[in-house]
Amino acid sequence: MLALRLMRGARPAVQLRRLLVALASAGTGFLLLCALGYAVSHPEDPSGALLRLAWCLTPLAATVHFALAVARTDPGTRPRPGLAAIGLGPARLMAVSATTTALSCTLGSLLALLFFLHLRGDLTGLPFDGAAADFLAADVPLPLPAALTLLGLVPAIASATVGCVLRPRDDRPASAKREARSYGRFGAYGRTAARETFGSYGRFRAHRPAGGRAAGAAPDPARGRTPQARAGESTLTAPPAAAKQTEDLGREALPTPREAPKGLPWGIAVLAAGLAVEAYANRQGTASAAPLPGGLAGTPSVLVGWLLTAVGLAVAGPGLTHLCGRLLQSTHPGALRLLAGRVLMAEAARIGRPLGIVCAVTSGIYAMATLYDPTGPEVGPLTTLGLLLVTSCTIATLLTAAVEAKHARSDTTAALLRLGAPATMLRSAAALRAGALLALFGPLTLVVAELAALPLTS
Repeated sequence: MLALRLMRGARPAVQLRRLLVALASAGTGFLLLCALGYAVSHPEDPSGALLRLAWCLTPLAATVHFALAVARTDPGTRPRPGLAAIGLGPARLMAVSATTTALSCTLGSLLALLFFLHLRGDLTGLPFDGAAADFLAADVPLPLPAALTLLGLVPAIASATVGCVLRPRDDRPASAKREARSYGRFGAYGRTAARETFGSYGRFRAHRPAGGRAAGAAPDPARGRTPQARAGESTLTAPPAAAKQTEDLGREALPTPREAPKGLPWGIAVLAAGLAVEAYANRQGTASAAPLPGGLAGTPSVLVGWLLTAVGLAVAGPGLTHLCGRLLQSTHPGALRLLAGRVLMAEAARIGRPLGIVCAVTSGIYAMATLYDPTGPEVGPLTTLGLLLVTSCTIATLLTAAVEAKHARSDTTAALLRLGAPATMLRSAAALRAGALLALFGPLTLVVAELAALPLTS
C-alpha cells in the first residue's frame, strides 16, 4: 500500500518514466510470448525455438537496466531526514523501490498478454485479416502456465536487480568499520581515543554538575568579566561572517575531483578479446550455425565476440568519460573548460556505463545495417520490434542517468549562481561536455562497428 501511495503522489515526470518502464516491459513480454508461440507451433524444431528465446535476452537486459535507472532517480524512495523515525529507513525504502519497479513491470506484462491474446484472436477474433496468425500459433492452444512464467521474468529480475543495487551500504573506510565493530567499556559502541580507568566512572564529582564545573577543571578566564568585554573579545577573535560565507561558497563552487574508475584497463582488455575472437572466426571461415535476426547469419564465435565487445565498451565507459573530463582540463584551462572537465570527472561513474552501452548498441546496429542484403529475406516485425526496444531502452537509460546527474549537482549549480556565474556559462559547459563525449565516443563507435562487421563481410 505504501508503494501504491508513493506511486500515486509522484510528479508527472516520474510517472512518465514509470510508464516508459511499463511499455518496455510490455515489449519484452510480447517477444517472449512470440518465442513461446513459435515453440508451440513448431515442436519439431526445438533448437529454433531455443534460439528465439535466447535472442530475447538482449531486450530483457535492456529493459532491466532501464528499470534500474528509473528506480535510482525516483525521488519518492530517496532517503530524507525524519523518515527513519516513522519506520522508513534505507532498507524499507529499498523494498518500496523494488515493489514499485515490480508493479510497473507487471503492468507492462499484463498489457503484453492482452495484446498477444488479441492478435491470436482469443478475445475478439483475428485482427488484420489473420496476418499475425503464423508466428503467434493462433491455431494451437496456448499453455497458460508457460506464458505466465515467461511474463513473470521481467518483474522478478527487475525487482531483484533494484533491490540488490539499491541495498543499504556502509560507505565508511575499512578502518572506520573495524572501529565501529569494536565495543568499548560497559557496552559502548566503538572506542574512544582516550582510555579511561574503571574508577573514573564512579569518582566523586568526576562529571560536571548542572550549572557548575567539574572538580579539578581549569577556571574559566572569562568569568568575572562584563558581558560587553566578552562580546568585544569574541568579535575580535571570530572570523567575519561574510568571509566565512565566501569561503564556503568557493568550496562548493566546483565538484571535488574523484579518482579514475578502476574498470578502464579491464574494459579495454575485454574489448580487445572480443575483436580478437571475431578475427579468429573470420580466419577459420566456419559454416554458419547461428542465424542472426533479419536474415543475417553468423558463427557462434562471432556472437561471442560481439557479446565480449559490448561488455568491454560498457566496462570501459566510466574510465573513458573520466579521461575525457581530464583532457578538457589540460593545457591551462579557463573557467569554462575547468567546470566542464570537473563535472565529467565527477559524473563518470554515473553516465559512463550507459554511454558505453549506447556505444555498443549503436555499433551493433551499424554492423547489422552493413551486413544486410536487400536481395535476401526481409527484416521481420519481431526483429524490428526487438531493435527498437533495445535502442529505445539504452537511449532512455542514458537520458535518465543524465537527469540523475543533474539532480546530483544541483548544490554545485546553486553555489555557482550565488557566486554570480551567468546561466549562459552553465549552458556552454553542458554543450562542451556533450561535444567532448561525442568527439571521443563517436569515432570509437565507428571503429568498433567496422571491426565487428569485418568477419562477416570478408
